[in-house]
Amino acid sequence: MLKSLEPKILDIVKDESKSVNTRLGDICELLRNNVDHYDWVGFYFKNGDKEELKLGPYAGTPTDHTIIPFGKGICGQVAVSNQNFVVPDVAAQDNYIACSITVKAEIVVPLFVNGENVGQIDIDSNTPDPFTEEDERFLEFINRHVAEIL
Repeated sequence: MLKSLEPKILDIVKDESKSVNTRLGDICELLRNNVDHYDWVGFYFKNGDKEELKLGPYAGTPTDHTIIPFGKGICGQVAVSNQNFVVPDVAAQDNYIACSITVKAEIVVPLFVNGENVGQIDIDSNTPDPFTEEDERFLEFINRHVAEIL
């Protein structure tokens, strides 16, 4: 199922008639509208020289978490660890920043440009434990191609 979206992702990334932010927003919308367990999809990026992440394009319910300090929550931890972080049950996580009471699980995959962690794709799910290795590989695929336009 996820593999079938890869050509559409590539079409969005390659569409130079649109701004980078518009293309990122289109990716978020594509994922949210086509993957049942992707209820909120967004990109966070390193905020200049600050040790924090700033919310970029997203699809889903608006969030108050527009700035996340490094080390805080799942996104903040990924900014420091440079590793994928899959949370099957957010209620079991000590260092979790709740965006919505309906969120049950989260996956965050870092985005690298020339080896530097510049941001991440963040997905919240209202379904408990929905993320598999297929989701991780798919999101890594997206980030590899997004990195080419940043």
